[in-house]
Amino acid sequence: MASLKKFLTSKSYIRIPLVFTETNHFEIIAKINGISGKFILDTGASNTCVGMDKIDFFRMASEATDIKAAGAGATEMETLISSKNKIQIGDWKKGKLKIVLFDLVHVNQALVSHKALPVDGIIGADVLKKGKAVIDYNKKCLYLKK
Repeated sequence: MASLKKFLTSKSYIRIPLVFTETNHFEIIAKINGISGKFILDTGASNTCVGMDKIDFFRMASEATDIKAAGAGATEMETLISSKNKIQIGDWKKGKLKIVLFDLVHVNQALVSHKALPVDGIIGADVLKKGKAVIDYNKKCLYLKK
């Protein structure tokens, strides 16, 4: 039987390495609007998110929204929406990505308290679905379809 890597590569998937952290998260490097950042890969997050403090860093335009965010022990957090962003993970690219912006201080405080480094955002299920993602937990890599 062919390996998962060979099989997915033959189906036009791109292999992206993941870093497994002390907090049992996978981290990934991604580019938003051409700027590299560090993100947690979170299959349970419905949307890709960036910290509000990174709006200018990633050259994002934002607009108000009535949507409230919840996660990692916090609820009813104010959000902004940024549309028409470009994302690149490894050689995989997509445009017109809508990203939720909210205060990631609680997430980064939790990471730092567990001796992990802070992140710029979260790659959520929206991107994973667009990329027809396959995660190889054993080999610590993500596959996204071209």
